[in-house]
Amino acid sequence: MNRVFLFDWGDTLMRDYPAQTGPMWQWPHVSALPGALNVLPWAQTHGRVGIASGASESNEEDIRAALVRVGLARFIDIIFCKKTLGFAKTDPRFWQSIIGALDVPPQQIIMIGDSYAADVAAPQAAGLRAVWFNWRNQPAQSCPTIKTLQELPRLIEPDLLES
Repeated sequence: MNRVFLFDWGDTLMRDYPAQTGPMWQWPHVSALPGALNVLPWAQTHGRVGIASGASESNEEDIRAALVRVGLARFIDIIFCKKTLGFAKTDPRFWQSIIGALDVPPQQIIMIGDSYAADVAAPQAAGLRAVWFNWRNQPAQSCPTIKTLQELPRLIEPDLLES
């Protein structure tokens, strides 16, 4: 299985509380978004699963520690973040670093996230496939879109049968 599913972290897999500061794993309260505990095991059956995060206060260990707190860490194979890579998600070097580390063709990587600019437009510009997790009901864009994480398998599975 050469396919890789990359999920954004904050407000895609785990709730981001803007009033909190510092690494998420240290926050008094953390929570997974609805559907995260269902979609990650599904993704694991179809490829590797990772995080691509624009977090600037958390490194890979911090992100994994937060994922442990909500029971998601066991589903994550690899973590990429702005703090370690040194580039924002809208910088093409962020995605080129990930493509190089994964050593798979970019079209075999599917990014899923809540920010159209950072999680859809930027990875698509680097040759990745992307799914917009538009749970906030922002104005529609012409791209594959889901409003709940539970919708991801129905959107992706027909594509899996073709490849």
